Amino acid sequence: MPLLEIKDLTVEFKAGGETTRAVDGVTLSVSAGEAVCLAGESGCGKTVTALSVTRLVPTPPAHYPTGQILLDGREVLRLSRRELRQIRGGVVGYVFQEPAGALNPVRRVGDQIRESVRWHRPEAATEAEVIRLLRLVGISGPEVRARDYPHALSGGMQQRVMIAMAIAARPNLLVADEPTTALDVTLQAQILDLLRELKRQFRMSLLLITHHLGVVREIADRVAVMYVGQIVELGPARELLQRPLHPYTRALKAAVPRLGAGAPRLTSIPGTVLGQGAGDPGCRFRSRCAWARADCAMRAPELAEVEPGRLVRCPYWNQPPPEWNAEARAAYESP
Repeated sequence: MPLLEIKDLTVEFKAGGETTRAVDGVTLSVSAGEAVCLAGESGCGKTVTALSVTRLVPTPPAHYPTGQILLDGREVLRLSRRELRQIRGGVVGYVFQEPAGALNPVRRVGDQIRESVRWHRPEAATEAEVIRLLRLVGISGPEVRARDYPHALSGGMQQRVMIAMAIAARPNLLVADEPTTALDVTLQAQILDLLRELKRQFRMSLLLITHHLGVVREIADRVAVMYVGQIVELGPARELLQRPLHPYTRALKAAVPRLGAGAPRLTSIPGTVLGQGAGDPGCRFRSRCAWARADCAMRAPELAEVEPGRLVRCPYWNQPPPEWNAEARAAYESP
């Protein structure tokens, strides 16, 4: 049984008489010790999916019209508030976006880490444990840094403090939401190395939220690509990155800059991300898709297994348009 199993999850927000569907029929699993990346553009539903794992999305305005979330065999959508407090931090630890905003600016970082320990391991809520956690995440001089306020730390150190808080209760699953955003490339590599080592050391599972395919390449076992609330491609990371199947995944790969002689021209994805309009049965990516056919506006494609372990939401994944020119084909099909 997977540690986390999400089945046909739908999350809607109601405000001002209007309903917005942020997550639409998402099915995803994370096994023990596995690293799964949820990738896609901003606003596609990645963070809402991750927060829904422990129902951190406020209800209202959110509600869950369909779906199941099974966490270590327990149905999250049926848990009481007391039971949710036990799994938040205790079973699932979160590294939230923008650590400067997630940390309390008027409390010392050591006190914030100690509070995380106290909720689930009260006997260990000591100064020594705080120092140990700060040292574990690679902060030098932890005795001094524990007395600092968040504003006195660099962005990379703030992120390390967030990771220390997330692992304080020794969770089974670590959810890291864009953990390398706004960090320079050196710090990005250090944070990814840290997450990889903590995953190995504590035998944790990892659900990583990112829009950066380079991050996916570094850490993931499997990748789920999201677009406008739906998973459009799912498969082993190495295979998916080497040979993406869905037109959106191919477009994301083509938009990654490459260096060196003979590198293909940088290709952007045309248009803007649009939601699914009422009564619109078509593919959500069709207005931006180089592979779109006339019937893409008539029916919504299903997520289907097209190869062992590889799922794609596109009936034309293996039928590239014949009118492609050589430059476009090279951009989408280059390794």
